[in-house]
Amino acid sequence: MKKLSDVLLGRGEGHVGLAAGLWLGLYFGARAMLEMDGLSPWVRAAIALAPLPAFAWFLRDFIRSVSGADELERRIQLEALAVAFPLTLLLLMTLGLLQIAIDLNMDDWSYRHIWPFLYVFYFMGLMRARRRYQ
Repeated sequence: MKKLSDVLLGRGEGHVGLAAGLWLGLYFGARAMLEMDGLSPWVRAAIALAPLPAFAWFLRDFIRSVSGADELERRIQLEALAVAFPLTLLLLMTLGLLQIAIDLNMDDWSYRHIWPFLYVFYFMGLMRARRRYQ
């Protein structure tokens, strides 16, 4: 069985890295275009939705690569998600309660600012699981 890292780095038949790169490029391109003034709401909505197909492609290939990985790699990925999911819930719950308690600056704590935390939580869980199974 292939290791997931081989698939992610393009050393296999999967295209996870290509899909991730395309998604990130489209995301940051959309972010830049949405900063422009003078666009109609329909054009802005289309720009905002443009990264979705690339992200769906990334998710499909990532899930396939995890499914094709060996048993240990699947267990590591599951544990990484088992750490990331509750930490994400904790972040959202805390921010939701803080938003009621005090005025949070939406320029610092909006959805577009907190989604990178989800990747941080996933990689924290991944590092924890890899250390555990070394």
